[in-house]
Amino acid sequence: MTNSTSQSSAGSLSSEFASAAVLRHRRWRNIKDYLTKYLMAIGGLGVIVAITIIAFYLLYVVAPMFLPATISKLQDYTPPVSTQESVFYTMEEQREIAMQLTTDGVIEYFRAATGESVNRIDLAEGMDAAVTAVGRGDSDGGALAVGFADGSVRVARQVYNVTYPDGERLITPGLDYPIEREALKLVEDGRAVRRLAVEATEDGSTVAGVADDGSLHIVKVKRQENLLTQEVTLERSEGRIQLPTTDILHLLIDKRQRWLYAVDGNGLIHFYDISNARSPQLIDQQKVVATGEAVTGIDLLSGGFSLIIGDSVGGLAQWFPVRDENNNYSLQLIREFSPMKSAVTVITPEFYRKGFVVGDASGNLAIYHATAHQRVLLRTIADKPITAVGMAPRANGLLTQVNGENAISFWNVDNPHPEISFKSIWGKVWYEGRGQPEYIWQSSSASSDFEPKFSLTPLAFGTLKAAFYAMLFSIPLAILGAMYTAYFMSRRMREYVKPTIEIMEALPTVILGFLAGLWFAPFVENHLPGILMLLFFVPASIILAAWGWRYMPDGLRERVPDGWEAALLMPVIILAVWAAVALSAPVEVLLFDGNMPFWLTRELGIPYEQRNSLVVGFAMGFAVIPTIFSISEDALYSVPKTLTIGSLALGATSWQTMTRVVLLTASPGIFSGVMIGFGRAVGETMIVVMATGNTAVMDLNIFQGFRAMSANIAVEMPETAVNSSHYRILFLAGLVLFLATFFLNTIAELVRQRLRNRYSSL
Repeated sequence: MTNSTSQSSAGSLSSEFASAAVLRHRRWRNIKDYLTKYLMAIGGLGVIVAITIIAFYLLYVVAPMFLPATISKLQDYTPPVSTQESVFYTMEEQREIAMQLTTDGVIEYFRAATGESVNRIDLAEGMDAAVTAVGRGDSDGGALAVGFADGSVRVARQVYNVTYPDGERLITPGLDYPIEREALKLVEDGRAVRRLAVEATEDGSTVAGVADDGSLHIVKVKRQENLLTQEVTLERSEGRIQLPTTDILHLLIDKRQRWLYAVDGNGLIHFYDISNARSPQLIDQQKVVATGEAVTGIDLLSGGFSLIIGDSVGGLAQWFPVRDENNNYSLQLIREFSPMKSAVTVITPEFYRKGFVVGDASGNLAIYHATAHQRVLLRTIADKPITAVGMAPRANGLLTQVNGENAISFWNVDNPHPEISFKSIWGKVWYEGRGQPEYIWQSSSASSDFEPKFSLTPLAFGTLKAAFYAMLFSIPLAILGAMYTAYFMSRRMREYVKPTIEIMEALPTVILGFLAGLWFAPFVENHLPGILMLLFFVPASIILAAWGWRYMPDGLRERVPDGWEAALLMPVIILAVWAAVALSAPVEVLLFDGNMPFWLTRELGIPYEQRNSLVVGFAMGFAVIPTIFSISEDALYSVPKTLTIGSLALGATSWQTMTRVVLLTASPGIFSGVMIGFGRAVGETMIVVMATGNTAVMDLNIFQGFRAMSANIAVEMPETAVNSSHYRILFLAGLVLFLATFFLNTIAELVRQRLRNRYSSL
């Protein structure tokens, strides 16, 4: 009795301990479930917050590019010389010293902020003849010229010497004389110079002037310095042209001292080649305004290639020489800008950018940019015509003069990104020196006159081109491989194959890019026929092997377990690859004169680059295949076995079951794998950096390279100036990739859900 009671008590105690252990286990499991739930929620929210912060930061960097320009008046003051005698204003780089050129050849330097006189130089000093014309050259060069009634001309250049006495900056303005201090004779017969143009550089100067009788006189002075003796010699050449009219209103020389433009009262431009002063040649004549209108403002943009022309009704247009297929130039209208409200009175170009400032007869001031084809500012600053505008070299300051008022206004300008517009980023732009509008990305140059080419279109095209060829290579292999692995392959073999392919995804893309650029690209170039034959040899060998396997003896076929047949294809594929590569050289000699890349270019006009889309397609496809394969294989393998067994029981073959039941049921997962692979291909950087050549061209040619957005960011971001237009537009490229990926994934998820709902009933 006692023993049974003891046993009962022990059993009860044991049961209580067991129940307590179960309760503790459940309690701990509930705690872990609770913690996991909130940790997952926090992680998901963290991802959303991080993505949102990235998006807002990209917008924060990009947004300033699209803000309009602003100006604010800093000071009004009376200049040292009456504005009625002024024809031209400019400033030095720091906006401290301004320069005023008058009709009688006096150069007045003064404080830009206050008008206090600093220095005065009379270019007519020592001359007996009266001043009859003044002219200036490119803003960057700072050349000035004064013409006299006796046909002589004096040429000078503005200089600003910067010193730091007592640690403070001191700017001392002055002049140097690129030809000689004495006046040179331009019109030998003593007639007065009525219109004048000049351009001067360290290597030489060119002066052109129109005399009373309508004759155009040109003098070129080439400056040479002996490297041993430092002796400077001047070589002079001169020529003369009899213009068809004496009514010449404007005369301009380009910065390279090659071309000359003479504009008459009828709005006709006479375009001359003066590279050889002794025999100037008329290139073209173009009427640039409508009948009844006149050219009231004209100047050359920075670099001296483009003409900006304003007319008597406020119209503005850009013209520049365009070369035809016979290497002949002609002036062409490139673009017209939003007009001013009344007649254009003054046009002042920026020093180093393709922007310009325009004033009109109603007192309106506007800032334009030629490449962006936009007006970034329009403001009424007076109720009288604006007669002069001086620009600071950094385009951050203006001096304006209004007709009838003896005062100058000093303005601060905030216009950091005028070259950015929707047109310049995504549209075709007719750039200087090009024969037609084009999509071009070229962000920098050695010249300060460079016209930035910020078209993202070729970069977007290159991104899609890379993804297209990568997906063209990877999708068939990945999906067909997943179908075979999930449905036809034996379980034991699948345990080796699937992890092996998934491990491939861990291979760094920089290694793939390195191998593709330094080994595979030269290999493809040297064995191009063999690489192309692989596209036929490998499928054909697999089909032939499968056909031959059907006729093998039953005893041999029965020795190979079901699902292991694919292992027998490995030597077949290796043999096919070896045969294609071995036959490459003989086929190339027989059919392509021993050099297929050169033959493609010569015979078919298909250019071949060593690092091209074919190489990137293989390399990037190799990187994308594991992603698509793994997700697709999981989706296919997860299809309930009851569906496949039912299909087979109803008489369907294994292939029919795969294509009509399993594939449809797994289509949402397969679609997700393809879209994730596509997203990786779009954002891939290292492979396209190392294996494409990074040429920003728009061409579907598989044998030519490209430049993708991601690669462009990686290559150029370390070299760009912070907060510059170049810097911000690289962030814009990143924002475009971000938005493209976001919308692509959103659409992919919607499609996946629709496919899931459609085939969930199978």
